[in-house]
Amino acid sequence: MARIKYYYDTETCKFERVKVKSTDVMINMLGFFSVVMIMGIAILLVFNFYFDTPEEARLKKENKELKTHHAYLTQNLGEVKGVLNVLQSRDDNIYRKIYEAEPLQSASKVASKKVDRYRYIMEKGLGNKKLVRDFHHKIDEITKEAVNQNQSFNSLVSYARSNLDMLEAIPAIRPVPDPDLNTLASGFGMRINPFHKGRTMHEGIDFAAPRGTPVFATGRGIVKAVKSSKVQAGYGNYVDIDHGFGYITKFAHMGKILVKEGQEVNRGDTIGYVGSSGGSIAPHVHYEVIKDGKKIDPIQFMLLGMDDKSYEKLLNQSRQENQSLD
Repeated sequence: MARIKYYYDTETCKFERVKVKSTDVMINMLGFFSVVMIMGIAILLVFNFYFDTPEEARLKKENKELKTHHAYLTQNLGEVKGVLNVLQSRDDNIYRKIYEAEPLQSASKVASKKVDRYRYIMEKGLGNKKLVRDFHHKIDEITKEAVNQNQSFNSLVSYARSNLDMLEAIPAIRPVPDPDLNTLASGFGMRINPFHKGRTMHEGIDFAAPRGTPVFATGRGIVKAVKSSKVQAGYGNYVDIDHGFGYITKFAHMGKILVKEGQEVNRGDTIGYVGSSGGSIAPHVHYEVIKDGKKIDPIQFMLLGMDDKSYEKLLNQSRQENQSLD
């Protein structure tokens, strides 16, 4: 029940009933509704600020997953780029040197098609435009390099097929049995000499193996020299094989030698056995590759029958600056 209001009238000395005007009622109602509306808007703003609508929650979740996926794809692109760099390095520094082919010129690289495949995203005003644009640029770059590298390998395959004699002659395997890749003891380059302990140039690779382990010819050729020595210095018992095309291989510190000068050998033929003759501190074979009179790193040629992972392991072993065995 509504409360009735009174006021004291000084003229009549009585309490008179307050008469409520319709305008006052309207003003009061408007004030009430205004307060209610302001409070409602305030509550709605606070709610929207701290709480997401189902659609906003879904979009935020999707955006988070897309960012995670983008990071994963970026990592994969980096790994693909790394593989391409390894392939390009092996192409320029190994395969083309082995086959004596000219390096692939940049002019032969395939130009990318200027297709604006992300115009839709740019025109729609969506966020992360730079991220999308950079991502597509990376894909275009890697695609161009992959196409170019494929072209390079195709040219090398064609070149190799027309030079089968060279392929059979090039020293392309390890000189001792090494299925587990654990016989390489010292690589090419500056190493610690086992006798005077100073750093000297080691012009070959040492493969440690028990005495009597077979030593293989690493490519087809003709035995150029066979030397035996009982002096505890130098190469000791060694064999030189002339493979033609400017390649000569040397196998030093051997035990028993099975071949003679002038004998023709094929890749994989046993030419002798591991020993420790000459200036050697342990049974092993010291293996050298000589191209046009210059000693070069034999690790570049040990490609036959090896996958990328195995070759990388062998390469890392050869780079360790340890003590040589001769």
